[in-house]
Amino acid sequence: MATRNVAILMFDDVEVLDFAGPFEVFSVTSELSKGHRPFAVSTVAEHPGAVNARNGLSVNPDCTISDCPPPDILIVPGGQGTRKLIENSAVINWIKDCARTAELVLSVCTGSLLLAKAGLLEGLEATTHHQVLDLLKELAPNTTIIENQRFVDNGKIITSGGIAAGIDMSLHVVGKLLGTAQAEQTAEHMEYKIGN
Repeated sequence: MATRNVAILMFDDVEVLDFAGPFEVFSVTSELSKGHRPFAVSTVAEHPGAVNARNGLSVNPDCTISDCPPPDILIVPGGQGTRKLIENSAVINWIKDCARTAELVLSVCTGSLLLAKAGLLEGLEATTHHQVLDLLKELAPNTTIIENQRFVDNGKIITSGGIAAGIDMSLHVVGKLLGTAQAEQTAEHMEYKIGN
């Protein structure tokens, strides 16, 4: 079984748990796997250098959108920084390009706004942080917005609600790709309760 490349988009004012939760899930799953590394996780930013995440956490992404290995799984986190990125054509086009070949495209929280701007939610169901449901409706008028659900799985495109819901979604993806037992093992190691 091939190792899947997991790329997590990073940007200034990204919500910390939005990227750190999925990073932990996919990394721990690989750490616990015997004899095979199912996921290679990378953090990716538009430009080289540190990203200033929410509340002042400085993070050094592994690569940029121009030299990132093609992701099998693309994760787009949220945070206040998504509002600026909505107008950033380089990042939006990169998301679109990755989505063409990726096996899965995931969003956490307001990362769904970027998927909407990239046209990836057209005709699908989606969710996001409860405070931006109306904004998502504006950006994706042909999308059915689901409230009060941790994540929504459309097959290739999976969106999750507020901050901690990215962990639930990531564990769901581990189960989807590797089986329920693997997801439960990861959740147990993290002392996290699985549920939607």
